[in-house]
Amino acid sequence: MKRKVKGKYNKLMTACIIEVMALALTACGSSNTGENIVFDGNDDKKIVNLFGPMEKSKPNTSNIARTAFDRTIEMAEEELGLTVRYRTYTAENYQEKTYDEVSLDRVRNDMDDLYLLNPDTIQALGSEDKLMDLSVLDSAKNLREVVKTANTVDGKLVAIPQEVVAHGLFVNKDMFDQYDLALPNTPEEFMECCRVFKENGIETPIGANRWWLENFVFAQAYARLYNGGNTETLIEALNKGEAKYSDYMRPGFEFLKELIDKGYIDAEAAYTYEAIEGEGPDFMAQRTPIVMAYWSAANSETAYGKLDFNLQVIGFPSELGQMPVVSMTGYAICTGAEHMDDTLAVLDIILSDEALQLYAQTNKVISPSKNVEVECIDALKPLNERINENMYVLGSNAGMNVEQWGNTCLIVRELLNGATVDECMAAFDKLQEEALNKS
Repeated sequence: MKRKVKGKYNKLMTACIIEVMALALTACGSSNTGENIVFDGNDDKKIVNLFGPMEKSKPNTSNIARTAFDRTIEMAEEELGLTVRYRTYTAENYQEKTYDEVSLDRVRNDMDDLYLLNPDTIQALGSEDKLMDLSVLDSAKNLREVVKTANTVDGKLVAIPQEVVAHGLFVNKDMFDQYDLALPNTPEEFMECCRVFKENGIETPIGANRWWLENFVFAQAYARLYNGGNTETLIEALNKGEAKYSDYMRPGFEFLKELIDKGYIDAEAAYTYEAIEGEGPDFMAQRTPIVMAYWSAANSETAYGKLDFNLQVIGFPSELGQMPVVSMTGYAICTGAEHMDDTLAVLDIILSDEALQLYAQTNKVISPSKNVEVECIDALKPLNERINENMYVLGSNAGMNVEQWGNTCLIVRELLNGATVDECMAAFDKLQEEALNKS
């Protein structure tokens, strides 16, 4: 198997994580980190510099996610009497450097105060002691445990998001009812549903794309790790090499291989499909009963928000039942921030329960605060119930010394391209060996 995990990784992370949060992140950028940075032009003396993928929203903008973020920033500006200056990655010349590469460079050189970072970048910079420990914030006391777990590096909470991104299976409940099928909980039940659909003339029961099949793997690999009461001990064993990532991953990869071999997934199509754009039309036309997507896709009119059938969003099959897979970006402050006190104050306000309530209500998303709840649509209630029960697995965890989301996605793509399960496991073993050697 030809493994090119590192070379492709940053583009994948940009596409899979920050873009999922609807912040319009572009995939790559200039090698000169100054050329592609747009400033908002405000020269007020009391400022905080924010580096991220988005400019400040224009009046009457239709980008709800950006508008909600801007409103929380405005809360901080008014309360603190300062200006948050947006330094925006625009990717006008996108052939040379990714957003992640530019972010790493800017944090390492103390070029800004506040950053929106992807999980791999959080992990790298946290291990280098380049990010502040945000547990000092008052707002950090209100965080869900899932947020703390995902963004803690070497015992320090180094990043906090404004929303938790949960992935699930989007299913056409009407098609399940047509064939008297209960919504599946375990891998065995899921496989049986696919068999029934296939035997009744549904050519491809699962609509898949090249980004999100790793969620099947995470659900099976880490169901007990995150829900067995000894998460820290198990992760420590992985980080020390006392346990193998490949042993956790193997059942999920064997499951995917069986789905491919039985024709329940079209591997050739999935390898080329972009998320939602590729498999979405067949799902919306009721030619396929199952796809996978993120929470907000059920709210969006441009994705799966308006359908002519009964949509239900459930967790991925696991030995512990339907399992949501959670990933998240995070806001972080570099240790060399020029305006440290003001930046801490800004972050504390935009992550306050008041600001997060505004953000969550506007975007209809899961809040990182355990005190903020937003009524979700009926389709999302099965997934939401599991998260409220603290039943989930993490697709991104800065505390693991092998980055999860991007590497797993790329190795799954090798499976789609014909690699064996053993070859995929060898790739995980090599990544773990490299991480151990680095530490």
